[in-house]
Formats: sequence, C-alpha cells, structure tokens
Amino acid sequence: MTNRQIPELLAELQDMMMGSTLAKCAVADLGIQWAGWALASAFKTEKFYDLAGSGTFILLAHLSRIWGGASHVRQKVQTGLVTAWGLRLGTFLFMRILKEGHDRRFNNVRDSPGTFFVYWTIQAVWVFMTLLPTLMLNTEKQDMPLGTRDYIGWTVWGLGFATEAIADQQKWLFKSDPDNAGKFIQSGLWAYSRHPNYLGEILQWSGLWLSASSVMQGPQYLSVASPLFVWFLLRHVSGIPILEKQAMKKWGSDPAFQNYVKNTPLLWPWPKF
Repeated sequence: MTNRQIPELLAELQDMMMGSTLAKCAVADLGIQWAGWALASAFKTEKFYDLAGSGTFILLAHLSRIWGGASHVRQKVQTGLVTAWGLRLGTFLFMRILKEGHDRRFNNVRDSPGTFFVYWTIQAVWVFMTLLPTLMLNTEKQDMPLGTRDYIGWTVWGLGFATEAIADQQKWLFKSDPDNAGKFIQSGLWAYSRHPNYLGEILQWSGLWLSASSVMQGPQYLSVASPLFVWFLLRHVSGIPILEKQAMKKWGSDPAFQNYVKNTPLLWPWPKF
C-alpha cells in the first residue's frame, strides 16, 4: 500500500463509519417515535408528543457522539447546546399541555390511529433532518481547531435560545393573567415580531449548522438543508400558517389586531422609527 493510498482508505473508513452512525440514529429515531405512537394511540393522548420529540433530539445527539467514537471540544459543545435546547423547550411544552389539557393541532387526530401515525412519523423526519449537521459532526474523527465559524455559530445559537425562551415566558405570563383572557399578546418581543419564538428556533439551528460546517467537506455542506427545513416547516407548514389562521378567525375583526398585523413583521423584525 502506497502513502497515497492510505489517506484514501482512511477517508473511505470515515465515510462508512458516518453512514453507519447516521443509519443507527435514523433507526433509533423511528423506533422511538413509533413506540410513542403506539402508546399515544392506546391512550388517545398527545400530551407527551413534544416531550418525546425533544427527548429524541437529546438522546440521538449523545448516542451519535458515543457511536462516532470521538469527543472533541466542538462535539461536546454542540451536543451540550442541543441538550440545553431540548431540556428547556421539552419541559416548557410539556408544562403547557398539562396546564391547557390538550393541543389544538390534534383535535381531529388523536382518535384516528392512522393519521396519528403520520404525525409521529413526521416528527421522526423532523428530528433527523434538523439534527443532521450535529450527527455528522459527532462522527468526525479529525479534531480541527476552533475558528470564527464556531464562535459566530454559537453566538447565533445563544441569541436564538434567549429569544425563544424570553418569548415563550412572556406569552406564558400574558396568558396566565386573567385580565388578558381573550386578548392577544403584543408586548415585549411580540411587539417586534408576531412569532419571535419561531425566530429564535430558526436562529438556534442555523447557528449549530454554522459551527458544524467548520469541519464539513464537499457534499456535507448540503446539510444546510437542516436550518432551511426548520424555517420552511415553521414558516409554511405547521407553525405560522396555522397560528395566523387561528388568530384571524379569533381577532380578525378587531381594529387593534388589524393594526398589530399591519405594523408588526410576521417573523423577521425590523427597527421601528
């Protein structure tokens, strides 16, 4: 074997290991969601749907680092940030559904096992697609020095984490006040964006992709589909369209709400003059 062939062989082994780790993560992801579907269908409840999703993020992030066989600083930080995101959001969503008793997204779903199965399977796709840059990073053997993209990425993540957490807390406190019954929130971060929590979500996964891209090569950069997928899902599928439709149905004839919609950006805020 020549010196020229050795790096090629190592690259092939790296590709095989990455493929194996990604495949195992995909199988684990589907297995968890389908087991969750079986329990949820049996009890006709959606109360642990979001908790199962965020928990799967955390589990796969750690498993991929174990299965990848490496433990560099970048991988530890990335896995830690995913864990922090999952613990905060999962706990918040679980507490919210316990308080409200139900999730309106599942009003016509929880009693239909077939449709419920689709929802749980979509969650599996969401988990894998969103986590893909982190899974790829955690299979990387080469320890590259931390650089500009890492620090910018982690800063963007931090900004997104704070934005989402603050927006969620502001809305939680607003809805907990009996004086606000039947009203819509337009204060705090909600004065600058009609969906600041989703803005924070998009920023977090964009930041994690940017950091992970520090060690990407060639086709691996296509994992930018992760933050784009999060944006598309929230902006055009399961997030904003549903909430905007519900809000228009509830407050569409209210002049104050019409003014709020007219003067407040849908997602990305801009300075007010």
